[in-house]
Amino acid sequence: MPSIRPFKVTIPDEALSDLHARLDRTRWAGEFEDPDWAYGANLPYLQALATYWRHDFSWRDAEARVNAFDQYLLELDGLDLHFIHQRSPHENATPLLMCHGWPGSIVEFLEVIPRLTTPEAFGGSPEEAFHVVCPSLPGYGFSAAPSRPGMHPGVIADRHHRLMTALGYDQYLAQGGDWGSPITQLTAVRAPENCRAIHVNLLTPQPPRDVADPMALLRAHEREWLADNERHQRDGAAYSQLQSTRPQTVAAALADSPVGLCAWIAEKFHYWCDCEQDGRRDIRNAVSWDALLTNVSLYWFSNSIAASMRLYKELAQALERREFSLSGRLPVPLGVTVYPREIIKSPRAWAERRGEIIHWAEPARGGHFAAMEQPQAFAEDLRRFAKNARHALGASFR
Repeated sequence: MPSIRPFKVTIPDEALSDLHARLDRTRWAGEFEDPDWAYGANLPYLQALATYWRHDFSWRDAEARVNAFDQYLLELDGLDLHFIHQRSPHENATPLLMCHGWPGSIVEFLEVIPRLTTPEAFGGSPEEAFHVVCPSLPGYGFSAAPSRPGMHPGVIADRHHRLMTALGYDQYLAQGGDWGSPITQLTAVRAPENCRAIHVNLLTPQPPRDVADPMALLRAHEREWLADNERHQRDGAAYSQLQSTRPQTVAAALADSPVGLCAWIAEKFHYWCDCEQDGRRDIRNAVSWDALLTNVSLYWFSNSIAASMRLYKELAQALERREFSLSGRLPVPLGVTVYPREIIKSPRAWAERRGEIIHWAEPARGGHFAAMEQPQAFAEDLRRFAKNARHALGASFR
C-alpha cells in the first residue's frame, strides 16, 4: 500500500495575481433585464460577486481555514487522492466517511467537521463523536484528475473503501449528498461488511414495482415533491444533460474565465440553496459569499472544472455498459434526510423499498448544500442517524 503523505494547500502568489488580472479584464455579457434569474445568472448580481471576489475576498484567509484541518494524499493506481482526515480527540469515536458532490468540494464540510469531531462544544456529548474522513472526488480540488475514461462512481466507491482500509478503519459509517449519494450507496453495496450503514441527503425516487399504483403510497406533501422534481428536470437540469454528453466543450470556456466559472457555479447555489426571504432569493441568505468563493476559488486554482464535469459522462457511459446498478435493495441500514429545497426528493414509501430505513428526517430549513447552509442541524441529524445505526447493528458494530 503506498504511503499516506501530509498535504497543505499552497497557492502561489503568481496564481492569485493571474486571477486578479483576469477579473480586471472581464468582458461582460450585454445588459439584460432578468431580476429573477429566469435566464440564468443575473448580471448585476454576478458583477457584484466578482467585484467582491477581486477586492474583498481573501484567498489567504480561506486557505488558512482549509489548512486548519489535517489533509493528506494517498496514491491509488497512479492517481493521488486528496482527503481530510480529522480524528476526534475521543479515541473511541465512530469512523465516518463523507462524500461531497458537484459543484461542491470539501469546502462543504468545513463548518460541519468540528461539530462532528468535538460534539460537546456544539451541544452534543463525547459519546457522539466521529473520526471524519472527507475525500476530494477524483479530478476535484487537489485529487488528481484521470487522463482517460473510466473513473465512474463505482470505481470511486472502491477507492474510498480502500482509503478507509488504509487508514485502519475496518468498520465505518458513510454519508453523501449529490454525487456523494450514489457513491456512498455503491460503497455499501461493494463493501457491506465494512461500510455498515449509510446516510444520504439526496435519494433519487424510484417507483416500486411491487405495487399496482405507486402514487397511492404517497403522502400529500410528497406529491408536491414529485411536482418539484419535474420542474427541476424541465427548467433546471440542462447542465446535467450537457455535462453527460459533451462536457469538454463548455469546460474550455469555464477553465479560461473566472467569471464564467463563477457564474456556472453560483447559479446552482442560487437555485439549489434554501435562500429565499421575503419573496426574494439571495445566496447570502443561506451561504456567505466568502464560503461560496472559497469553493469557486478551489475549482479555479486547481483547474478542476473540466474533470469534475466529466463525472456526469462517466456515469452515463457506465450505466449504458451496465457496470453497476443504482437500483435494488441496499445491503446495509439506510438513513435519509430530505431538506425542503433539495432539487430531487424521494417519497418515504418508495425509499423504504431501497433498504432498511433506520433514520428519516424532514428538516424545516436547508437545501442541496445542506452541510454549508445548516451545519449545526446537519451535524445533529448525523448524530441521530449514527445513534440509530449503532442500535440497529448492535454488538456487530464496534
